Amino acid sequence: MLTKELLRVSRAGGGYRPRFAGREARPLAAKVLGAFQGSVGEPRSVLDGALAELEGEYEFKLVRGLGKLVERGATFETRAAVEPERARRAAFEAGEALGVADEAEREEALERAAATLSITPAKLDEALYADREERQVLVALDGRYDPDSLLAQYDLSLAQTALFDAREVRIRSDDPRKLVSATKRLGLLYELRRTDRGRELVVTGPDALFRATRRYGTRFARLLRAVVGAGEWELTATIDDRGVERTLELSDADPLRPPDAEPVAEASYDSGVEREFAARFSALDLDWELAREPEPLEVGASVMIPDFAFDYAHSDFRVYFEIMGFWTPEYVEKKLDQLERVESVELLVAVDESLGVGEEIEARDHRVITYTGSVRIKDVRDALREYEDALVEEGAATLSDALSPEEDVLSLSELAARHGVSEDALDGIVFPDHELVGRTLVRPSVLEGLADRLSAGQSFSEAEAVLEDAGLTEPSAALSRLGYRVEWAGLSGGTLRPTGD
Repeated sequence: MLTKELLRVSRAGGGYRPRFAGREARPLAAKVLGAFQGSVGEPRSVLDGALAELEGEYEFKLVRGLGKLVERGATFETRAAVEPERARRAAFEAGEALGVADEAEREEALERAAATLSITPAKLDEALYADREERQVLVALDGRYDPDSLLAQYDLSLAQTALFDAREVRIRSDDPRKLVSATKRLGLLYELRRTDRGRELVVTGPDALFRATRRYGTRFARLLRAVVGAGEWELTATIDDRGVERTLELSDADPLRPPDAEPVAEASYDSGVEREFAARFSALDLDWELAREPEPLEVGASVMIPDFAFDYAHSDFRVYFEIMGFWTPEYVEKKLDQLERVESVELLVAVDESLGVGEEIEARDHRVITYTGSVRIKDVRDALREYEDALVEEGAATLSDALSPEEDVLSLSELAARHGVSEDALDGIVFPDHELVGRTLVRPSVLEGLADRLSAGQSFSEAEAVLEDAGLTEPSAALSRLGYRVEWAGLSGGTLRPTGD
């Protein structure tokens, strides 16, 4: 973005149209870059002078805007023989002792002060105000821009600045899900509507909050980076132009393209509550996989994208999860309306107790979890376990009472995956051709062969290798079934002993 005083817009016909730089500004972009490149190693005053000359030849705001963008990649340093603050202190102390009243006495004070700092009077004079902005030296300039990329960044920054005071933005794109994802990560209020021209993302500006904030306005403008990354898009914004309502219209026909630097979004989650929940849930070893921002759900003529979804590992079953924190009353009312119209899906809603709408959501036939501060993982696990119990029962109903796998050795997890059920669904199933050793099915003939290859006094490492060779990965369970225990001898390893010994 640019600062608002550098905004260039046309208000012709009551509109609000950014005045893009265009190809005709390419010579100016090259000159601005040349001014910076030619000032490396020089004080900022030299650069300011070069830019001032361009301001006399071209439009002031355009020169300043291009210059501000290039300056973001510039490094300025204070160069002085001694720290300026130290130099000033020494000079003022010497001047106070002499009672400086004219130029000659000033020179004498500088000589005395320089002597105490072991530098020349000239070096001291240079150091006195070397930290002033105009005296700082341009020491480095990154090469992120050429004239064309500088103009592209300028046009995007100009459009972003124009959007800073938007009250509402309506966007149509060939990739609405990507835009919703960016909108949520930027912490903006939104609604996805169905129109006769396709889905339309409606983003509410900072005036919808208790008061407009610069932080929110900046994020609002930054959404444009995601918009211009789509193939086809149209954007219509309602702008508060110093108390006058104006309309800004942009589309993929405008000279706007994604920037080569500065990523679109700052955060992965709408709030710390969501971030904390995702981190804690993902650390658990459950039969549910957490998905962030799943596909949109239809809510009448509109759609909503829940914060998360839980996908069951053993079947095609999904539970959506929405976390309702505290926003404006209008936001809460809109969310309640969406929940009223969501149908034919399993939806779990975590509600901040301060909202006081838990009963209203339950009346809409959705499962509710209330929280204060953070969402309790146990509450979510308990809710998912109810679904899981039903899914296990359904999975078990699809199986025969007896199963006879062809393999000699097969883990229950592999067998469950083969039938698309959880391991719990195998409880109560009979395996007439196998024995269950730990969580592995093993034919008796395999156990007989292992009995011939194991013996008392054999090292545990040798026995473990024999078991692994047969496909058994639970040595404790297998050895116990074969009548052995392990007698451990500290760090030196263990030895097989008959169970009765």
